[in-house]
Amino acid sequence: MKKSFAIAAIAAALLGPSCQNYGPNANRNAAIGAAAGAIGGAIIGNQSGRSGEGALIGAGAGALMGGALGTARDQEQRGY
Repeated sequence: MKKSFAIAAIAAALLGPSCQNYGPNANRNAAIGAAAGAIGGAIIGNQSGRSGEGALIGAGAGALMGGALGTARDQEQRGY
């Protein structure tokens, strides 16, 4: 679990500041996606006894998908 936490901390430190260049929809959807992904990943991971790892993987995947959808919505609103 320590290794997973270290990887998550490094990823957050590297990827977190990059979210500042996007619009409000991208930031909000990334946060919502991370929360939903963490919950879903913990539930799925609990079935195999690895709820912590499932939560980390789910949070990362949810943040990526939520951010992508939010970026698309921001671009639509800007007329790109």
